[in-house]
Amino acid sequence: MTALTGKKPPRERVGRLRSYAVAGHPIEPEKLTGGLYLVATPIGNLGDITLRALEVLAAADVIACEDTRVTRRLLDHYGIATPLTPYHEHNAAAARPMLLERLAAGEALALVSDAGTPLVSDPGYKLVLAAGEEGHAVIALPGPSAVLAALASAGLPAHRFLFVGFLPPKQGQRRASIAELAPIPATLVLFETGPRLPAALADLAEGLGPRPAAICRELTKLYEEVRRGDLATLARDYAAGAETRGEIVIVIAPPAEAQPDAGEIDDLLRQALGRVSVKDAVDEVALVTGRPRREVYRRALALKDLDDAAAR
Repeated sequence: MTALTGKKPPRERVGRLRSYAVAGHPIEPEKLTGGLYLVATPIGNLGDITLRALEVLAAADVIACEDTRVTRRLLDHYGIATPLTPYHEHNAAAARPMLLERLAAGEALALVSDAGTPLVSDPGYKLVLAAGEEGHAVIALPGPSAVLAALASAGLPAHRFLFVGFLPPKQGQRRASIAELAPIPATLVLFETGPRLPAALADLAEGLGPRPAAICRELTKLYEEVRRGDLATLARDYAAGAETRGEIVIVIAPPAEAQPDAGEIDDLLRQALGRVSVKDAVDEVALVTGRPRREVYRRALALKDLDDAAAR
């Protein structure tokens, strides 16, 4: 088989105890087949790691990571002794051939970012591309993602969204990017740094108008905060000194013409009515869709009457 594939046989795995610990109990993972494993890691709370991620991190031959100090804290927390090797934007060109050589030797290589899902605003794309082109298995392990956590908690339409990453730091370029984003009929999800947040919000409010938005800060961490409002109000809040420390995700509703149709509004109302009162459901859906509150209230009453009749 080796002669047919041109791949070297797997290296012997020696010299390391392969295990991880959950609630103080050591667990020995199953042996991994060779390939590139993309492992999502916690964005804050270490308890958000998946059991499958722990198994792969413990069983892998090596873990490629952005910052070995950050990843080592996670591994130490779960009693994992897998060797680490740095792989980041500054050394990727030199490190990638060595990682591909290890894959060719049949090793199991785990790729992680400092937090969240690899390749989402993090290095790894060229490694995944090269591994696939060379015929190596590429296996993604789903898990924590700041993008999806923010989208889920923002209370804005999630049926269609665009992840933008970071806006340019210079105002002229940032405003040009915002102008390109303005007509896109989707909820926008952006990353931003604390020091740049007030200026970015001011430009977003000017370029996108009074769209509903949410600032999601320190998600899953001790001081987690989700602040909701229209862009102009949020811009004023942060210009006045609202807290900007920590990791920040901005979620912005789509333009008014891209708001849900009548059927989608009914779906949003039914979901909201299952959680909160009619008044709160109407307020929530009116904010999200931009439709007049009176119109949404009439539809909410009609849906409630229909559901009550069906239940009788």
